[in-house]
Amino acid sequence: MVNIEEFIKRLEIILDYYSLNASSFADKIGVQRSSLSHLLSGRNKPSLDFILKILEVFPDVDLHWILNGKGNFPKNSQQSVIKENNVEQVVKQNIPAPSSAEIIPENLFSEIKIPPVIPTLETKKIENKNSDTESDSTEIDKIVIFYKNGTFKSYVPD
Repeated sequence: MVNIEEFIKRLEIILDYYSLNASSFADKIGVQRSSLSHLLSGRNKPSLDFILKILEVFPDVDLHWILNGKGNFPKNSQQSVIKENNVEQVVKQNIPAPSSAEIIPENLFSEIKIPPVIPTLETKKIENKNSDTESDSTEIDKIVIFYKNGTFKSYVPD
């Protein structure tokens, strides 16, 4: 069951976030201004149609958040923070990047973008420790070309 008082608070958060007053919000989602007024005063409860109109016009509003207060608003704010922290951990701790099987898109139509891992001074030191220090050969061992679509080609000189 939706707690109406909490729902009204979340609705007011949406209004503040988008810098809208009640009448412009009602116009934007296509409901009567009086309907929104009755809802904000606590006289009426939100209908399913009302909720769906909010979700349709404002894609950053999460269904679970608007109904129950669970989740995040805006919808992608927490996910982007988590992704940024994961990239920082990969770089700092030399954690291997997740395989393509471990990456799950938000939906079937969203594009998966894997951020590049940029070596830091520490990772370069680790690479240098692992390299063969006895041979100072400047011969090319392998050339790898990475493409933007995620594929790569490897060339080994004869």
